[in-house]
Amino acid sequence: MKTTLAFDTATSFGAVCGTASGRTHRPRAGDLLAAVDDLISEPAEIERIVVGRGPGSFTSIRIGLAMARSLALSLGVPVAGASTLDAYAGATPVIDARRGEVFTTGPRVCAPSDLDVRGQVLVGDGALRYRELFEEKGGTVPPDDDLVHLPNPQLLVAHAGPFGDAELVLPLYVREPDARLQA
Repeated sequence: MKTTLAFDTATSFGAVCGTASGRTHRPRAGDLLAAVDDLISEPAEIERIVVGRGPGSFTSIRIGLAMARSLALSLGVPVAGASTLDAYAGATPVIDARRGEVFTTGPRVCAPSDLDVRGQVLVGDGALRYRELFEEKGGTVPPDDDLVHLPNPQLLVAHAGPFGDAELVLPLYVREPDARLQA
């Protein structure tokens, strides 16, 4: 049976991986292959791949994209990308951008205090990190152990762009890089 493999590594939750028949989570982005092994017994079952493009941790996004490219090249399958923000349903995604900032719909990066969250349900690692602030501002954050905080691989598939060559799937960076060329 052919299947679509979908995964995201952009958040602090590590590797979240899924197929139509199930999903798994590993605490580190570098454990993505173990998550794939949990779901796929035979690599030839993979017909196509969907990968989360970010926004999120630079290194973690790169791990996901590199893995998508490696698997696609070795299996000869097409790849599509989707925003990590699209991997959340029924709530406002808030991803920890570190440095006292969050990524959210737009996509954009801002200070958590800049978000107008009154009456909204917030999910994601940024919602958890800034729970107290968001709840003081009238937002609702589900319990820490609620799975709504993990990116949903099936939603990545639902929002995936066109399938094609893996190198055409580019990372979604919202913030300017810290590194600068020296003159």
